[in-house]
Amino acid sequence: MKYKKPILICSLITVLIIYIIFPYISLEKEETTFQENDNIIRFHVIANSDSTPDQELKLEVRDRILEEIGGEFDNSKNIDESRKIIEQNLNRIKNIAEDQIKKEGKDYKVEVSLGNDKFPTKTYGDLTLPAGEYEALKVIIGEGKGKNWWCVMFPPLCFVDITHSVSSVDEEDFKEEISKQENEEETEKEVKEKEEEYLEEEIKEENEEKTENVIVEKEEEEEQEVVLKSKIAELFEKTKTQMAKMFVIE
Repeated sequence: MKYKKPILICSLITVLIIYIIFPYISLEKEETTFQENDNIIRFHVIANSDSTPDQELKLEVRDRILEEIGGEFDNSKNIDESRKIIEQNLNRIKNIAEDQIKKEGKDYKVEVSLGNDKFPTKTYGDLTLPAGEYEALKVIIGEGKGKNWWCVMFPPLCFVDITHSVSSVDEEDFKEEISKQENEEETEKEVKEKEEEYLEEEIKEENEEKTENVIVEKEEEEEQEVVLKSKIAELFEKTKTQMAKMFVIE
């Protein structure tokens, strides 16, 4: 009986520690996931239906889009540049998809958009993307009720091997690319901050110089005013003396 009380106290302390620490662990995990999501642009092509012809058409559209716009991303250095390239080519991507659909003898409508959307956890080969909100370029064919094909457009993994898409990319390479992107963004941010500091310093020095010039000019004006007053006083005295002499009765 004498051992039950210490055991109960130890159990309560253990539960309390877990209760306090667990939220912080969960928060740290969510924050890391968000940072990874924030540096990814996905590419999805969604078929009209799950019928064999519609699924084959989806892949034809995919191949044509990647083939024609892939070169646009050759000089892209970061996610912002890739996003800009996609935004500038949205109409072109739609036209490419519509043209390929017509070539295959179909008249499906096409919707093309770039925005944020929620996706479930996806695993292809060694690469796993956790569930969450991602930025994605979506090409929806017809009713868009069929299975979709997807890959990662930034980092530009779609163009490594479009046949195997994400599964052909090693997880370590993917993480390395994301880490590289984050480091580049951090470096750009530091450079920008230094440029802003330098600019602020220059403006400060210019303002100080202007203030000094104003003070000097004011002092010179005051000095000139004193000299002028002195001259006027001197002239007045001379005039007064001359006038007095003129009216002296000899």
